[in-house]
Amino acid sequence: EETYADVAPVRYDDNGVSAYVSVMRGCDNMCAFCVVPFTRGRERSRPVTTIISECARLVEEGYREVTVLGQNVNSYRYTDGGRTVDFAELLYRISQVSPELRIRYSTSHPKDCSEDLLHVHAERPNVCNYIHLPVQHGNTEILDKMRRTYSREKYLRLIERAREIVPDVALSTDIMAGFCGETEAQHRDTLSLMRKVRYDHAYMFAYSERPDTYAARKYDDDVPEETKKRRLSEIIDLQRGINKEKNEAEVGRTVTTLVEGPSKKSDAQLAGRADNNKMVVFDREDYERGDYVRVRVTDCTSATLLGEPLEKVAGSQVAG
Repeated sequence: EETYADVAPVRYDDNGVSAYVSVMRGCDNMCAFCVVPFTRGRERSRPVTTIISECARLVEEGYREVTVLGQNVNSYRYTDGGRTVDFAELLYRISQVSPELRIRYSTSHPKDCSEDLLHVHAERPNVCNYIHLPVQHGNTEILDKMRRTYSREKYLRLIERAREIVPDVALSTDIMAGFCGETEAQHRDTLSLMRKVRYDHAYMFAYSERPDTYAARKYDDDVPEETKKRRLSEIIDLQRGINKEKNEAEVGRTVTTLVEGPSKKSDAQLAGRADNNKMVVFDREDYERGDYVRVRVTDCTSATLLGEPLEKVAGSQVAG
């Protein structure tokens, strides 16, 4: 079984700006399609003090962003001396390490997205205004078969509450096409949920059976491959259109961007991510990797915001 005694819990991005800190491993959810409980085991959370120390060290080394990782990160729970720290409190304490350290996390489960966690997003300026909430499907019957523990209606209530507590929150998700027994009507429920939520980003894929999972043992993988491909294509096309519309709505706004390095297309331009995880590209001028830059958005594609740099900012101004 994996432990943290012999595993380095910090991973670094090649850009020298972002780092990834694992805070827990494993998953207790046993979703029908997923192999993680078999490959990673049951959930184990790391001590709070070691996580905070690592984040402080990363700030000293010049890192400007940390992504807190776990297979089901928002189920983090560590008990020491009779007191339990949950993920909302852990995130709050990481946000106190430095006002210039921007914080993200992945990946989460809707059932563990508490109101306390949403309030941390709302109250702490360096906790990114971005939440990944994998829905997997838009039909309650399929969600039950997937063993996801929530209905379509319950998930939509969570989305509504997130937007009440965290205005302008950016939302991303995972969506699966062609799960066992999926009908055309159930597929259309996924499309309708996507239109209702209007995600800022989605990871979309067709169901592929994994050995030893509940689905492999209990269900027939009976949706034809061509049908899976066609339904996935419809999901991707819909999301691409939503992405473009949402990015067009950003034109005219000013966003704070953490510079990650040169643009892929030109060394004369820099690229980075805004608080809402959207990629932003702008002219290099005198800015450098690791700077927080206020950028006025002037144009966009379905994947990228294009803008004009205004000024470098620091500290409590990292949000926005």
